[in-house]
Amino acid sequence: MKKTNIFITLLILAVLAVVVFFVLKGTDEQGTPAETVLPAALTVSETTVTEAQWPEVIKATGPVAAWQEAVIGAEISGQKLIAVMTDVGNIVKKGQVLAKFNSETLQAEYAELKANWIAAESNQNRALALKGSGAISDQAVEDFVNRASVAKAQMDVKALQLKYADVVSPDDGVISARTATLGAVASAGDELFRLIRQNRLEWRGELTAEQAVRVIRGQLVVLTLPNGDQAKGFIRQIAPSFNPETRMTTIFVDIKKGSSAQAGMYAEGKVILGKQAALNVPAKSIVIRDGHNYVFIIRNNTSGETVSQREIKVGQIRGDETQILSGISVGDRIVLQGAGFLNDSDIVRVSHEKSGEK
Repeated sequence: MKKTNIFITLLILAVLAVVVFFVLKGTDEQGTPAETVLPAALTVSETTVTEAQWPEVIKATGPVAAWQEAVIGAEISGQKLIAVMTDVGNIVKKGQVLAKFNSETLQAEYAELKANWIAAESNQNRALALKGSGAISDQAVEDFVNRASVAKAQMDVKALQLKYADVVSPDDGVISARTATLGAVASAGDELFRLIRQNRLEWRGELTAEQAVRVIRGQLVVLTLPNGDQAKGFIRQIAPSFNPETRMTTIFVDIKKGSSAQAGMYAEGKVILGKQAALNVPAKSIVIRDGHNYVFIIRNNTSGETVSQREIKVGQIRGDETQILSGISVGDRIVLQGAGFLNDSDIVRVSHEKSGEK
C-alpha cells in the first residue's frame, strides 16, 4: 500500500512538470513580442530651393516671313526671253540686270520711229518759218507741229520698251522665287521673279488680348527656330486690331540679320518684358508622373528623415535649372538625386557627400 502511494505521488509530480513545461513554453512564444522590421532607407542627395533672377517673358508662336516681297514681272509683250542671269537664293543689287528679252525687233522699230520723228521735226521747222508769210495757213502750221509731237511720243514709247527688254532688280535683296524660263515668250505682267527686299525677315507672332496689353514697340524677342537655333529681333509694329475669328492680334518683329531663319518657318518666340525674382531648382530634382511635376521635400521626424511628395508648377527652363512658379518655398530641402525611385512618406538616408565624390 505504501509503494502504491509513492507511485501515485511520482506520477502526479511528473504530470505537473509536463504541464509547467508547456505553460512556460506557450508564454515564451506568445508573450515575447516579435522583432519589428523597418523598411530599408534609400540613400539620396539633397539640395535647397533658391531664388534667382529670371527673365519675365510672354510666349507666342507664328511664321517667319519676308518683310516685303517684290514681284518682278515682264513689262513688254511678244518678245522671247534670251537670258536668265540669276536664280533663287542669289543676292542682288538695285538696278542689277536679272534677265534679258530679245530686242532686235524693238531696235528696228525704234530706228523707224526715230526717222519719222526727224522728218516730222523738219517739216515743223519749215512750217514755222513760213508762218505769217501768207504762204501757209495757221491750221497747216499747227498740223505740222502736232505731227512732230506724235512722232516724238511714239519714239519715246519704243525707247521705253527697249529699256524694259532688260529686267532689273527694283531694290537690294535676295531672290526668293523664279518663274522665268529661257526661250519663253512673255506677256506684259507675267511674273518672272520674287525678291525679298533688303533681305529683311520678320516674325509675325500671335498674342491674346491679355498678352498684347503687356507688349510695346522695341521690346526684345528671342525666337527658337525648328532646327534648334535662336534668332533675335525687336518689335517693330503691333497690329491695330484683333482677328475676329481667332481673337488674336499680331506683332511684327524685325529679325536681326545673320541668323538661320528663313521665310516660311514656324517659330516659337519669347517677348522679354524684364526680370523678376523666382524660385529655382535643378532640373533633375523634378519627377514627372501622370503629366504632373513633383519634387520630394525632406522632413525630420521621430522615425528619421522622410520625404513628402509635393506637386509644383514649372515655368522656364534655363540649362540645368528650372523656374518654379508655385508649390514650394525658398529654403525647402528637396531630394536631388534618387527622386525618381521615391514615393510619398518614404524613409530616406541623406548623403552629404559633395557632387562628384564616390
